[in-house]
Amino acid sequence: MSIIFKNQGAKRYAYLSALEGNAIRQRYIGNAEDPAVKKLLRLRDDSASVPDRLAYLFWDTSVRNIHIKKHARSIITRILELGDMDAVQWMQTVYPGTKIIEVLLTARNISDKCRNFWKIWYEVDNDA
Repeated sequence: MSIIFKNQGAKRYAYLSALEGNAIRQRYIGNAEDPAVKKLLRLRDDSASVPDRLAYLFWDTSVRNIHIKKHARSIITRILELGDMDAVQWMQTVYPGTKIIEVLLTARNISDKCRNFWKIWYEVDNDA
């Protein structure tokens, strides 16, 4: 998926472009100057890499060295163990709930206290 822009006259429009089957589909998002579209674009840019505001969680490496997909388990673990609500909100926009719950249930370096809290938060059965 990617976002493309088309210019028509003096206006600029944003489209979401994605491969569906054998065809490329483009869905209209809106005028690129619309505040709601700008917010969506910022969120999309924000989820492409770990934002600098979360660098305090990754003191042992630069956030520039962290790959969102490759290091997903480590990122989720750090946020569940040490993150604040801003970090949790970012994590939830980047990773699906099933991935977060999978890490919650299988990661060895989440404390029992944190694991119990997040199980309640995500309404995970205590026997899981």
